[in-house]
Amino acid sequence: MGYLKKYLDSHDKREMVEVIDQYRQEFLPLVVPITLLRHHLNRHPVPEWVKQQTYLNPDPRELMLRNHV
Repeated sequence: MGYLKKYLDSHDKREMVEVIDQYRQEFLPLVVPITLLRHHLNRHPVPEWVKQQTYLNPDPRELMLRNHV
């Protein structure tokens, strides 16, 4: 969980792990775990550079919609 581990409660941690695992199993597109991660990063005090990483804010934005083929 990195910077978020001390801010997320057990429910939020479990949800994050489940969503990442569902992406890993190709049940969800990449946009789902990225959106959830960005949601938590915006709610908690983490360094600004963490929020501005290219992986979380791809250019063009359509890259977040990548699905497994």
